[in-house]
Amino acid sequence: MRKAPSTLRGTTLHGTEVTLRPPVPDDAPDLYAGTHGDEASESVWSYMAYGPWPNQAEFTEWIAERAASADPLWFAVEHKGGAVGMATMCNYDPAHRRVELGHIWYVPAAQRTVVNTETIYLLLNHCFTEYLARRVEWKCDARNQRSRAAALRLGFQFEGIFRQHMIVKGHNRDTAWFGMTDGDWPEVQARLRAKLA
Repeated sequence: MRKAPSTLRGTTLHGTEVTLRPPVPDDAPDLYAGTHGDEASESVWSYMAYGPWPNQAEFTEWIAERAASADPLWFAVEHKGGAVGMATMCNYDPAHRRVELGHIWYVPAAQRTVVNTETIYLLLNHCFTEYLARRVEWKCDARNQRSRAAALRLGFQFEGIFRQHMIVKGHNRDTAWFGMTDGDWPEVQARLRAKLA
């Protein structure tokens, strides 16, 4: 019987509309321009533990650090030839075959488009087929209604609220937990494929 990999491993995942690949510092100009400025910053960074950055140079340095990370394993989300966001596989537990999808963000122009649906489809398929996941998790700030709605739309099940889970940017964060099991995946996979078609 095939064993789950012992660690997360960088790779490139190809979809119809998006490609997920390891991030590189050259992604920084597009991503910085698309996520900084009053409206963009509010839309992207409100519920993240990081961002926005005071200048592109510091953001570029952050991208380079993400590229060197093993867990979280970062992907740049490329659409129409340019980077439009990032996502990770993280908190990998090979003994229990559990992994989380996290740190998911996009420039405002890519939000509420096919980009997120195909990105999450590619990551889920990778988790269940290559990592033999029994469970894939999604967590977000409980106040982040858009992320919570996306999790449900993408086939995750709501599992509860971890109250006073973290302090983020000086404020309390309650965390909403969602999960998907390998038993859920065939039906979810079929539904997401139909949406993407």
